[in-house]
Amino acid sequence: MTGEVILTLLAGALIVEGLAYALAPSLVERMLEALSAMPLEARRTLGLLTAVTGLMLLWAVL
Repeated sequence: MTGEVILTLLAGALIVEGLAYALAPSLVERMLEALSAMPLEARRTLGLLTAVTGLMLLWAVL
């Protein structure tokens, strides 16, 4: 991957994150509360599954 592609992907992630906070801040707050109630191992598993899903989508697109 070139640096340009990596920066494009990072910019896209920041746009999506920013829109979530701008358009639905109360939903983000509820999601953070739900995450804090989850056990650490469940959060770790959720993060790993999310990362793997993102990698699979990226691989499918590229």
